[in-house]
Amino acid sequence: MMKMTFIVGTGRCGSTLLHEIIAKHKDASFISNIEEKHGRLGFLGKWGNGFYRNNHLAITRAGANRFAPSEGYRLIARNVSPIYVRPCRDLTSEDVSPWMKKRFYDFFEQRYRKYNKPVLTHKYTGWSRIGFFSTIFPEAKFVHIVRDGRAVASSWLQMKWWGGYEGPENWFWGALTEDQKQEWQNSNYSFATLAGLSWKILADSYDKSSTMLDQERYMTVRYEDFLKEPAVQLKKILQFSELEWTDDFEGQFNKFNIRSSRKSAFEKDLSPTQLDELEKCISSKLTEYGYK
Repeated sequence: MMKMTFIVGTGRCGSTLLHEIIAKHKDASFISNIEEKHGRLGFLGKWGNGFYRNNHLAITRAGANRFAPSEGYRLIARNVSPIYVRPCRDLTSEDVSPWMKKRFYDFFEQRYRKYNKPVLTHKYTGWSRIGFFSTIFPEAKFVHIVRDGRAVASSWLQMKWWGGYEGPENWFWGALTEDQKQEWQNSNYSFATLAGLSWKILADSYDKSSTMLDQERYMTVRYEDFLKEPAVQLKKILQFSELEWTDDFEGQFNKFNIRSSRKSAFEKDLSPTQLDELEKCISSKLTEYGYK
């Protein structure tokens, strides 16, 4: 049986940091950005994890051109299907044709065997895609990283790839419903409101699709809880993923500089008017996730 854990979230939610820490575990494997960029040239197999865990190698240190886990968008688009990359809506079980199921399963199963580690981890962001991947991999587990929607929306407003500044007809998350169009119009077409709508659209996709999974296959971790008690939350994720907390992993974990200073940066990065517009848009969803 292939053991897989997907680390997922809306984007700008802390999932990259969580996955990079988990990928340091000696029993975890992952698709690397080297394979993403160079195809089979970067197919390091079972040596990839050890390579990444070697903190003395310059190319594993933080920076633009380093060896690290990858979401594999270009790689999967080339070798499997572009459906994974930027779908205009969430992917469901109904999108899984026999051909599609075989292509995706073979892609990950080949790497699971080549990496030769007990657990294959993979991170992606945006739409939940949980209905899609849980159909292809019926034993896979999903760790959903949730972050305060105000922080996510504020971060999106600073990202050139967000797409919202060109209007929702040019972004990644499909057309707005009539109610959403009216909400955006009522805000005088505020981009802060539009960023909030995009977070809410994606968060809704996770809430909807996660209902098909039991607690043994799906868990939610708030990024702010991780920042407050990183070791506590990581131990829960490892246990959920069937990975042990070892002295070796603790040593790897202690090398990460985990800062909570940006937890509420949105309060300074947004104007009072923008923050008010944003909170008006997403207040009910914030309450659902336990944010004040």
